[in-house]
Amino acid sequence: MRLNKYIARAGVCSRRRADELTANGNVKINGNLVTSPGVDVGERDIVEVNGRVIAPPKKFVYILLNKPKGYITTVRDDRGRPTVMELTQDIDERVFPVGRLDADTTGLLIMTNDGDFAQTVAHPGHEVHKTYRARVAGVISKEKLAKLRRGVELDGRLTAPAYAELVRQSHSNAVVDISIREGRNRQVRKMFAAVGSKVIDLQRTAIGEILLGGLKTGHWRKLSKAEIDSLLGNKGE
Repeated sequence: MRLNKYIARAGVCSRRRADELTANGNVKINGNLVTSPGVDVGERDIVEVNGRVIAPPKKFVYILLNKPKGYITTVRDDRGRPTVMELTQDIDERVFPVGRLDADTTGLLIMTNDGDFAQTVAHPGHEVHKTYRARVAGVISKEKLAKLRRGVELDGRLTAPAYAELVRQSHSNAVVDISIREGRNRQVRKMFAAVGSKVIDLQRTAIGEILLGGLKTGHWRKLSKAEIDSLLGNKGE
């Protein structure tokens, strides 16, 4: 296996970053400093990055978790808050989240132990659409929907065009389905705030072609090969 792929699959960093670490003298194989990214790694080789021995997992796992409210999307939290790791303790392999959902957002979260896969899916250039169902205070007018679709300015930059459709409207709040292909921090909440609407509840319902469906809150299921391929753009292979 090529060295940069080995490092990425171990979950250390992306392949490009692995090449940089190697060129900068941060990688050793069998105790010897390696500076050429083109080196291949054998099964018996011992690889160190910044003095730490690393290795890709022998078995890759890809799951979909329906994240409940109040859980932090991280491997550990120094403030003692519950993390999504507590919901996957019955999995033999240790997985980690791909991307993030804030503590108050529920729904679809992909977790894996395949670092290379995680880096590919989470990379901004991959542009996987993420779909959310938002319950917002007040009325969502046609004008607000049009602004969301065109893009709104956040932190000095215009968001990419989005899909936004009104699901239902009551006298006090509205339910809207919105799909974005970016991943800025708390982006959906900020987009609604930019058009004058406060998000009450937010749930991610899909990533690309993968749907949350009827999976119970706090439960998980394995992704199918077709679902994994769809995330990587390997349709029909």
